Amino acid sequence: MADDKRLLVCGGVGWAPGTIGQVSFGIDLESPAGYAFQTGRTVISNHLQEETRFRTPKLLSDHGIRRAINVLIARGGEGLLPFGVLEVDSPHSGQFDVADAEFLAGFAGLLGIAIERQHADADLQKALEHQAMLTREMSHRVKNSLASVVGLLRVQGRNAQSEDVQDALKGAASRITTIAQVHDHLWRSTKIGFVDIADFAGELCRNLQQTISHKVSCTFGQLMISADKAIPLGLLINELVTNSAKHAYPGGPGEILVSGKRRGADLHVEVSDRGIGLPKDFDIEQPRASLGFKVIKSLLAQLDGRIEVASNTPKGVVVQLDVPLEANAG
Repeated sequence: MADDKRLLVCGGVGWAPGTIGQVSFGIDLESPAGYAFQTGRTVISNHLQEETRFRTPKLLSDHGIRRAINVLIARGGEGLLPFGVLEVDSPHSGQFDVADAEFLAGFAGLLGIAIERQHADADLQKALEHQAMLTREMSHRVKNSLASVVGLLRVQGRNAQSEDVQDALKGAASRITTIAQVHDHLWRSTKIGFVDIADFAGELCRNLQQTISHKVSCTFGQLMISADKAIPLGLLINELVTNSAKHAYPGGPGEILVSGKRRGADLHVEVSDRGIGLPKDFDIEQPRASLGFKVIKSLLAQLDGRIEVASNTPKGVVVQLDVPLEANAG
């Protein structure tokens, strides 16, 4: 194989130890391989000791080589230097002929194609790694930017005079925090564009636990889902847990349970409590004025998901979500 000035022996059979990967020839008249590379032609020599076109290198004479045939390993594209030279040597008397050269040239052509494919694969891998790095960097920056927005909302919330405004700003901060958490998991994920729902949901519930007086328990099976699914799903969990925290336990602290697992082609999620239960006139199909309920409906539409709200046993409420998964989720 060639670099700018030398031909390195990259592979071979029958050579002494310390030859492969260490011995090299000049790209000139120093060797039959160098002569072939310089002239761009196939070189057949059946009497190396009598050659006047080029010198016989010490490596060949030390191994008793008497004849050699060299063909170029061509590189695709006109005007490009060859990858190197394919050489066959023999210590025995005899004759290499044109048929031998043509056979070896055919093999060298296949070798050149294989090398080009290897280089193309390496270039593609580098491009993919660069793209992955840019994606992670972008997610990291988005997360930091969203964290700054959350900080501003919390400052405004603390300074607001109206309780309704405080609640609205607190809700907005909570939703943006959820989105930031997705981006935090995205830039740390081993699978670009996907997050582990178990890790993400667990962190989401721990963060929600810090903002409410109730215990939040979370159990999710390991599953990689896309960011397109993770963001609205995280927001849904945020809304449902927040809703339970507001309405389920008017008499004091209680427990809110969040769980999820794969069920066929869907992700099945449950958010439940053991609180006072549903109002007698509750109907999921009836339009409601609350922002939280409108957000839930909008997020479900994004996910093409289904929701079912029912009384829990022995008491409380259970909300079940079924969200279709991508074919490559797993």
